[in-house]
Amino acid sequence: MMKAFVFPGQGAQFTGMGKDLYENSTLAKELFDKANDLLGFRITDIMFEGDSEALRQTKVTQPAVFLHSVISYLVSDAGVPDMVAGHSLGEFSALVACGALSFEDALLLVSKRAMAMQRACELQESTMAAVIALPDEKVEEVCASIKDQIVVAANYNCPGQVVISGTVAGIEKACELMKEAGAKRALRLQVGGAFHSPLMQPAADELGKAILTTDFKNPICPIYQNVDAAPHTDADDIKQNLLAQLTSPVRWTKSVQNMIANGATSFREFGPGDVLKGLIRKINSEVETI
Repeated sequence: MMKAFVFPGQGAQFTGMGKDLYENSTLAKELFDKANDLLGFRITDIMFEGDSEALRQTKVTQPAVFLHSVISYLVSDAGVPDMVAGHSLGEFSALVACGALSFEDALLLVSKRAMAMQRACELQESTMAAVIALPDEKVEEVCASIKDQIVVAANYNCPGQVVISGTVAGIEKACELMKEAGAKRALRLQVGGAFHSPLMQPAADELGKAILTTDFKNPICPIYQNVDAAPHTDADDIKQNLLAQLTSPVRWTKSVQNMIANGATSFREFGPGDVLKGLIRKINSEVETI
């Protein structure tokens, strides 16, 4: 049986996340305390006791989800994965799990990513929307038909669920057209930016400098990366794919399908919530999800 370990992205956070780990594991406490020092603020206070509004701040959300995911994995008895993947932000957690990045380097990159994305969001008003029960090809066709605004497919989450990303006017127009094309729902999400779209290019440029100067190692197992849904084991290739991630769609459906095709029979999700478990079941109901 081949084990795939997967890690969620932004949106999985909740108040109180990680408190049980901190209180019941010496290793978890050490790592959380180290994170407070590296980030320069007590992220644990916000994670464990803060309100949902504080936790939704970009500079908090992304490192918080990363910390919960990675520490959950490190204190578990799950063993060594045969392959890993992460959804958007979760790719950084996956890189730690497969040994390509150290905990410290990954946390600093995640923090820089969060701040760079926030700055990119402030440059132009933009957003995202979920499109339900419409084929991927039709979603792409509708996006391409809108010529005067930026609108692209951003997350291919599972069959019948695609998230689109772009300018506010573009997304509003796309939602109307998606419904006309037969979508069950096309609904704007409560996010402050067009993630995984060309509008994130300023963030990609900013993060790129940090990625290029960070030490990446060849992983102990393949990581299936968002940009192409393919397995990678070369540190330089992984770095280049990570550079492209912010402006490219998350090909989650294809990633899971490829992992199964290459032998994965069990998927274990580490991190807050169980969003990926649900998506994987919709992609293939026969594999084990934990």
